[in-house]
Amino acid sequence: MPVQAPTAEVRPGDAYVQSFARGLQVIRSFSAAARRQTLTEVATRTGLTRAGARRILLTLQTLGYVESDGKLFALTPRILDLGFAYLSSMPMWEVAEPVMESLVEQVKESCSAAVLEGADIMYVLRVSTRKIMRNTLGIGSRLPAYCTSMGRMLLAGLPDGEVLALLRAAPLEARTRHTLVEPGAVLAKVQQARRQGWALVNQELEEGLVSMAAPVVNRAGRIIASINISGQVNRTTPRVMQETMLAPLREAAAEISRRLGSV
Repeated sequence: MPVQAPTAEVRPGDAYVQSFARGLQVIRSFSAAARRQTLTEVATRTGLTRAGARRILLTLQTLGYVESDGKLFALTPRILDLGFAYLSSMPMWEVAEPVMESLVEQVKESCSAAVLEGADIMYVLRVSTRKIMRNTLGIGSRLPAYCTSMGRMLLAGLPDGEVLALLRAAPLEARTRHTLVEPGAVLAKVQQARRQGWALVNQELEEGLVSMAAPVVNRAGRIIASINISGQVNRTTPRVMQETMLAPLREAAAEISRRLGSV
C-alpha cells in the first residue's frame, strides 16, 4: 500500500499576499491633500522603503493607474475602474438611483447613498439638485461617520461596544461649534437613530448644512447602506426637514430595501 505524502501545514497568513497589500497602501497614500507625490513622500506615507515604493509605483504606472513627470507621481482616471468594479457588481445601486431621483424631485433637496467603511462613510451614489451647494461630494468621497447623518444611521446597525471602539480609535474632531466629540454623546445619538429608524444631524459636519438619513436593509433586516437628504439650514430648518421630508425619505429607503430583496 503506497504511503500518502503528508499534507503541508497551512500557516496563518499563508493566503496573505504582502506585495498586493503594499500596492493598495501606495494607492491609498494619494488623497485630496496629496494629489501628487514624490517617491520619498509615498515611501514616508506608506512606511515602505524607497526601493519598495518605487517598484510598486512603476508597476502601477505600467498598468496605467499612475502617471509621472519624472519627479512627481499621481493617480490617473483609470484608478476609478477599481471603484466602479464594486459599484457595477452591486445590484443595489441600479435599483436605488431611480428611487433617489424621484425623492429629489419630490423634496427638492440633494440625496446621497453611502456605506460604512471602518470609521468613515463612503459615498456610492449621489443625486443633486440644481441649487448651488458648498458641499460638492462625489462617488468615492469619505467622511467621518460620527458627525454625519448617514454615518450615525450606519453605526446604528452595529453593537454598542463596536460603535464605541470605532469612536475611541481616533480623536473626534470638532468640525464646527455644533459637533459632538465625546464618544458617549455620539453613542447616545446612534442609539436614538437605532430606536427611531432615522437620524438628523444639524451643522455638525459643516456650518449651515443639515441632513437626515434613513437605513437601507437587506432581507435579514441588517443595515447595509443609508440614504440621506441634505440641504442648507437657512432655507430648510431641521424642523421643516423633519416635518416635510422624513416620511418621503423613509419611504424611499424602504422601497430601495424592497427592490434590493427582489434582485
